[in-house]
Amino acid sequence: MPSRIIGHLDMDAFFAAIEERNNPQFSGMPIVVGSDPREGRGRGVVSTANYKAREYGIHSAMAITKAWRLSQYALQQGKPAAVFLPGSFQTYSRISKSIMEVIKQHTPTMQQRSVDEAYFDLSNHRSLLTAENTAKQIKQAIYEKEQLTCSVGIGPNKLVAKIGSDMNKPDGLVIITEAEAQARLAPLSIRAIPGVGPKTQLLLARCDIRTVADAQQYGAEELESLLGKWGSDLYNKVRGIDASPLYEYSRAKSISEQITLREDTLEASILIPQMFSICDYLIERLHEDGFKSFRTLGITARFSNFTTRSRQTTLAQPTADAATLRTRTLQLLLPFFDSRENPQHELLRLVGVKIEKLK
Repeated sequence: MPSRIIGHLDMDAFFAAIEERNNPQFSGMPIVVGSDPREGRGRGVVSTANYKAREYGIHSAMAITKAWRLSQYALQQGKPAAVFLPGSFQTYSRISKSIMEVIKQHTPTMQQRSVDEAYFDLSNHRSLLTAENTAKQIKQAIYEKEQLTCSVGIGPNKLVAKIGSDMNKPDGLVIITEAEAQARLAPLSIRAIPGVGPKTQLLLARCDIRTVADAQQYGAEELESLLGKWGSDLYNKVRGIDASPLYEYSRAKSISEQITLREDTLEASILIPQMFSICDYLIERLHEDGFKSFRTLGITARFSNFTTRSRQTTLAQPTADAATLRTRTLQLLLPFFDSRENPQHELLRLVGVKIEKLK
């Protein structure tokens, strides 16, 4: 019996899958959830692209303008243009809570990683076979409840489980034992290792390290000389070694939302309604997530030159009053209209609000 059996669940193209489910007229179409592309003149990024859109080269975090161009290129080739949708993060949050409740009903310990990902402990099972059956039950329960698919990886630790969940998407279930972890990881791109981003990938490529197998040929000291302390972590990760604990599920410590404006502006008639809209949404989220109050609030303002500033304040007493949040947010925002916070009168391109010290 393995000492640890950890599962990692990852919803398949979560936002886009919800939109396709809720809009049958788009079934089978390439769907992109994100900011308005405005026919190639929009700003912002792709939040999620479904698998059909990914065939066009569109992916999460891509500039929405590039996604639009790829869609237009596909259209010129006789393929259907992508459907661009703004999405509803309130809807996604509500469905995420529903999914996490399903997981918690099947496992003693769950650690939510994001709105569409979670680790869960299956170590109480006597074998990998019974752990696999529980994972299948979770997948089936989520589909019956929400008509959405997910992919699950099962392994001896969080690292291997997470990599496994991405191996057979969509609707996959991959089991990797401790004995086979190093060999199963070897053929993968080095980017498959959590923590290896584009910059690290380029640095490793200079040493002809492009796959996990390439990195496995290096000793701990060699990787440390190349990457510093991160090198010793990478030495373990490419061998499927990970001792990080699974934490109990805990509620969020803060709630935030931000909006990228359609055009850079300092017009109060545009900025203030946007901020008030965010405030109202945060109060709804506060109650939906089971909190009764907040005490600290803050705003984020990003200028047209991409300089970003944040300001916050703590209230004398906790509150859940939308009017109070609006008023105090406005007090933080007003200095950005004049020389107090904006001496060069730079236009704003993004505004956001956060509430903290939730109870």
